[in-house]
Amino acid sequence: MTGATIQDPRQRRAILLGVCIALMAVIASVSGLNVAQPQLSLEFGASQSTVLWIINIYTISLAALLLPLGALGDRWGRKPMLLAGLVVFGVASAAAGLAPSIEVMVVARFLSGVGAAMIMPVTLAVITSTFPAEERSKAIGVWTGVAGGGGLLGMYLSAVLVDFASWRWLFVLPVALVVVAMGVALRSIPNSIEERRFDGVGALLSVIAVVGLIFVLHEGPSAGWTAGVTLTSLVVGVVAAIAFVTWELRQAAPLLDLRLFRERGPASGSVSLLTVFGVQAGIFVVLFPYFQAVLGWSGLRATLGMMPMAVVMMLASGLAPRAAARIGARSTMASGILLAGAGLVLMATFVSVDGGYLSVLPGMLAMGLGMGLTMTPATEAITSALPPARQGVASALNDVTREFGTALGVALLGAILSAGYRAAIESRLDGIPPATAGTAREGISNALAAADGSQPLIRAAQESFVAGWQQAMWAGVAITALLFVYVLLRGPARKASSTAPQQEISVPN
Repeated sequence: MTGATIQDPRQRRAILLGVCIALMAVIASVSGLNVAQPQLSLEFGASQSTVLWIINIYTISLAALLLPLGALGDRWGRKPMLLAGLVVFGVASAAAGLAPSIEVMVVARFLSGVGAAMIMPVTLAVITSTFPAEERSKAIGVWTGVAGGGGLLGMYLSAVLVDFASWRWLFVLPVALVVVAMGVALRSIPNSIEERRFDGVGALLSVIAVVGLIFVLHEGPSAGWTAGVTLTSLVVGVVAAIAFVTWELRQAAPLLDLRLFRERGPASGSVSLLTVFGVQAGIFVVLFPYFQAVLGWSGLRATLGMMPMAVVMMLASGLAPRAAARIGARSTMASGILLAGAGLVLMATFVSVDGGYLSVLPGMLAMGLGMGLTMTPATEAITSALPPARQGVASALNDVTREFGTALGVALLGAILSAGYRAAIESRLDGIPPATAGTAREGISNALAAADGSQPLIRAAQESFVAGWQQAMWAGVAITALLFVYVLLRGPARKASSTAPQQEISVPN
């Protein structure tokens, strides 16, 4: 039986609800623990680097396993893979919430990443393989809205739980979402299977390459870009990536057909998602310290301050399919990128120590609108390049691109911010005791802790942070300008071409 398109609109709504709830559980867990770093350190007597490993091991295992598990979902059945992923993710999240030691917490977070890698590609693959062509763009718009704004929503809810309860309550939300998603999946989501050979060698090489390269981006800023572990990881990642490309190009049934990137759609979609998510993640690295260290906000209030951007992004993701239908995918993506760049210009131009929240809000709203308009057609450009039978791989490619972009943006814009801060504060440390000045050079949080109420040093640190902020924003402007030109020249066609479906077995509920 070819295809698995669902004609009943009520079932399609249930499918969309179920996969978005599952996706929300995964996305919220990416950023949720960030707000509880001090509590985790006190609870387990752990160092800052150990706490960061608790957070990062989830994203590394998630990113590394997306492609292999996406392909296995196509082969074994998307519904069984989704249900198995929800079970693994739910049990691991509960174990993390009840963890008696740091070792249990690390293992639980790793298994949560494994479960998330089983869930995430399937959520999008279910949409692209079950929704008819005329409804697919709208459904992808909803999915991208949740994927883009869900992290901020999860972080806000996590901040509320940490402030008013305990960090252990952070894991109640994903477990509850898993239970609801399983109920919907069992009742409404159909199964579909593709009989295709699994590329085990390609899967192994992809895991090694992703782990190596993501590890570099995570550890480089803290361990040092020239540290032995960083350089070793870089070499391993690059060698594995080259081996993966070489192997895949020689296979009749590759894990990922790299020849697809000769086409405009998947190439421009991947580059756009990589860049947009990189800039978005880098902006978050800049905004939260601004809210907390410059404006003096609490973590909860800082997270709430980001919500307008997330809401606009989610709304724009839902409107993007209509815009693409009117003016074309390329024009919609280019308009979104232009708006995002304008938002960065606004924030770089008007931010100041005394300007407060209103000095950055217009730029945040423009960024949210631009990213929302870009993400949906970029995602559809990737998924439409592969047939329905390979949607698990297409969805995994989409997700891996997002994860790489996020890690790259945090590393790049975070490094620019830090370098700009250090350069700016050097000229503002006259008359400051050498020991205090040395601490102040390490970052704005260190400077405020060492200031001991000294207003000149506090002001110097805040002004230096704003100087670093502006450099990071202008770097983001340059990146989005290059992306804008690239999309104008090599963006997808007005309407993504629909690839002829391959043979797929649809299995009843």
